[in-house]
Amino acid sequence: MILTVNGDRIVSDAGTVEELLSELKIEPARVAVEVNLTVIKKAAYATFRLNDGDAVEIVNFVGGG
Repeated sequence: MILTVNGDRIVSDAGTVEELLSELKIEPARVAVEVNLTVIKKAAYATFRLNDGDAVEIVNFVGGG
């Protein structure tokens, strides 16, 4: 399927948010994910289904001081 991830179109075999993060080698605990302008709860990453054409935003948490 084709997804738009952080503004870039990609081809992905991922069926869920969790699978997409794994495919992109992103640690789920360190990011927030939004699909089609809806924030997805971390508890739902494994079950939230992605669809062809979805727009996904992945935001990394950065600490500092």
